[in-house]
Amino acid sequence: MATIDTRDTRSTPVRGADRGRSPQAVGMAALLLTVTIWAAFALSARALSSSTLLPADAALLRYGLPLLVLAPALWRRRRAIAAVRPAAALKVACGAGVPFFLAAMQGGSLTSAAFVGSLVPGMVPLFVAGLMAANGRGLPRGGQVAGLALIAAGVLALVWRYVVPVDGDVLAGAGLLLVASGLWALYTVGLKEVELDPVGSIGLLCLPSFAVIALLALTGVLPTGMAHAAGSDILLFLVVQGFGVGLCAGLLYAFAIRRVGAERSSVVGSLSPVLVVLLAVPLLGESPTTAVLVGVPLITAGVALANRRPRTKVSADA
Repeated sequence: MATIDTRDTRSTPVRGADRGRSPQAVGMAALLLTVTIWAAFALSARALSSSTLLPADAALLRYGLPLLVLAPALWRRRRAIAAVRPAAALKVACGAGVPFFLAAMQGGSLTSAAFVGSLVPGMVPLFVAGLMAANGRGLPRGGQVAGLALIAAGVLALVWRYVVPVDGDVLAGAGLLLVASGLWALYTVGLKEVELDPVGSIGLLCLPSFAVIALLALTGVLPTGMAHAAGSDILLFLVVQGFGVGLCAGLLYAFAIRRVGAERSSVVGSLSPVLVVLLAVPLLGESPTTAVLVGVPLITAGVALANRRPRTKVSADA
C-alpha cells in the first residue's frame, strides 16, 4: 500500500524515475487524478441533501481528517505557515475554506450533480482570467477569449430553462455554485502566491477552516447532526470529503499549481463535468436533461480551449 511522504519536499532533488519526466507531465498526471476526486466531490454535494449529515458535519470531516493525518508534518511547518502573507493566506482560507464549502453544498442541494460538476470547476478559468487581468497579468486573447465565450454560453444553456418560468430554487442554487467557483479561482491564484509545499498548503487551508466551522457548530450558528447520523453516511463523507478531497486532492492540486501554473491547472474542469454527468446516472439516478447535454459539452470545450497555450509559454509557467 502506498504511503504519503509528509516531509517538506521543497528542496528535495529529483531522482530515480522522476529524472526523465517533465514538470508539466507530472503536473498533468496529478490533475487527472484530481479530476476523479472532484467528480466525487460534486456527487457528494448533491448526495448530502438526502443523507443524515448536515453541511456542518460534512465540513468538520472535510477539514478535520487532513489535520489529524498530517498533524506531525504540519507541526514541523508551523513557522512557514505562520509566515505566509495575510493577503495570500486569506485567498486560500476563503477560496477553498468554509465560504466555498457551504456555497457548494447548499448550491448542490438546490440543483443537481451536473450543475455542481459543471459550474464550479467549469467557471474557474473565466474567474482566474479575470483575477489575472485585475492583477495586471494581461487580458485574455485569441483562443482564450473564444474558450471563455463558450464557457459563458454553456452556463446560459444550463440555466435558461429555469428562467422562463422562473424556478427560484434552481437559480439560487446556480448562483451559489457560481460564488463557489469564484472562490475556488481565488484559492487557485492564492496557492501560486504562497511559499509552501502541498502539505503546508493543506495546513494553511484546513487549520482556520476547521476552527471556524467548529466554532459555528459549537455556538449553534450551524446545526450539527453528527451524533445521530448513520454510520454509512459518516464513512462515505469521511472517505470522499476528508480523505479524497481534503487530503489527496489537496496534495495533488497544490502540487499541480506549482508545476504547471494557476491557469493551466484549471484545465481539469474540462474533464470533471463530463465525468460527473456520466457517474450521476448510475449512482444518483439523475437523467441528463437537454440543457445538460448542451451546456456541459460547451463548458468542457470552452475550458479546454481557454487553457490552450503556445509551447513557449509552458516553460515560463512551470
